[in-house]
Amino acid sequence: MSSSGNESRDGFTSRFGIICAAAGSAIGLGNIWRFPYIVGESGGGAFLLIYLGFILLLGIPVMMSEFVIGRRGQRNALGSFKRLAPGTPWYLVGVMGIVAAFMILAFYSTIAGWTLAYVVRSVSNAFAGMTSQQISAEFGTFHTTTFWPLVYQLIFMVMTAWIILAGVKKGIERYAKVLMPFLVLLLVIMAIRSITLPGSAMGLSFLFKPDFSVVDSSVILAALGQAFFSLSIGMGALITYGSYIQKNNNLSNISIQVTLADTLIAILAGVAIFPAVFAFNLDPADGPGLIFSVLPNIFQQMPGGYVFAIIFFVLLAIAALTSSISILEVVVAYLTEELNVTRRQATIMATSAATLVGVLCTLSFGVMEGFTISGLTVFDLLDFTASNLLLPLGGLLIVVFVSWYMKRDDVRDELSNSGVLKVHLFNALMFILKFIAPVAIAIVLFDSIGII
Repeated sequence: MSSSGNESRDGFTSRFGIICAAAGSAIGLGNIWRFPYIVGESGGGAFLLIYLGFILLLGIPVMMSEFVIGRRGQRNALGSFKRLAPGTPWYLVGVMGIVAAFMILAFYSTIAGWTLAYVVRSVSNAFAGMTSQQISAEFGTFHTTTFWPLVYQLIFMVMTAWIILAGVKKGIERYAKVLMPFLVLLLVIMAIRSITLPGSAMGLSFLFKPDFSVVDSSVILAALGQAFFSLSIGMGALITYGSYIQKNNNLSNISIQVTLADTLIAILAGVAIFPAVFAFNLDPADGPGLIFSVLPNIFQQMPGGYVFAIIFFVLLAIAALTSSISILEVVVAYLTEELNVTRRQATIMATSAATLVGVLCTLSFGVMEGFTISGLTVFDLLDFTASNLLLPLGGLLIVVFVSWYMKRDDVRDELSNSGVLKVHLFNALMFILKFIAPVAIAIVLFDSIGII
């Protein structure tokens, strides 16, 4: 299928731009915030090895599937399914992706706002002279108040919308090509500083020396879940970005490179965090509070900590921004292509709606803490629905669509650029997508909703 009728459609102009944008989508708070504490809770090196295995076996093939759907369909997440499977209910997979993206943007902007607040606090040296208890209490006080968390959330959403307004080439690609190399540079600086601290060797040992005695089914499930979630699969972002990839780009290579970049940055985040955690005798299994309660305490005790605190929270804010751009683009692409509104109107509509719902998420930690649905706050409800239901279900249906519904020759045609490229291991890829990936993703789904 050629992209006729789409000549005027905005798209990526360079391979580097594609990799930066797609890696930026995958690399978010999940890599730098979630990954280290999941590793910490799951025993370190053994978890890391199992995680890497799942990334290679499943992550790359599933990412390829999303790119294939997007580039073949040349539309947004819903439009691509409508074009590839006209007159069937498959478009509902696209609907799920767009709904998931909207929900994620709403609650993600809450945490992203916190990262901006901590950039400001680091610059103003707000934690100087505080004890570790005071630093923890400070985070507890800050994120349960009303005014400042909402201000920072709004600033973050405006930044995201500003980039999306400029379009794919002049917005997403242009900013991703600057932000992603900068993010890697900052992480490398952080990692070097962390491993030069006295006592840091224990942290590296924890991260890289596998202790298989800690491995049980929960560790394997955590690794499988993290491999799935870290690549931003199932919410339409990679389908949308795939539709902007030109026909002469090698989708297999791009999938491998994006996956490697995503994994490398997650590991770098671990190298930046664990040696410092061990150097100061703190608990690596400190959970989500690791970033906002534990790390500011480390920076206070570290020579040059003022500078490294700023570097770290700027890094975190960039990671949040590159992800939120891709999430907002899912909704904006849908509105512009399916409802025929301008990009400007679509961006304002999507940002306003997500911000309104996001406000309820932010207030879930404060004045709306008592407002629950089935025992969940608004933040928790959106997080659970998107992360535990819609993403795994979307990912499952995407691999089933590519491997069971699409013609095998069409998949090969897309991966080979209409026969120009050799597709290595195509049969193995299709076998994984047909039989292994659906079972693995179903396990993630059943685990995340509590059936397993």
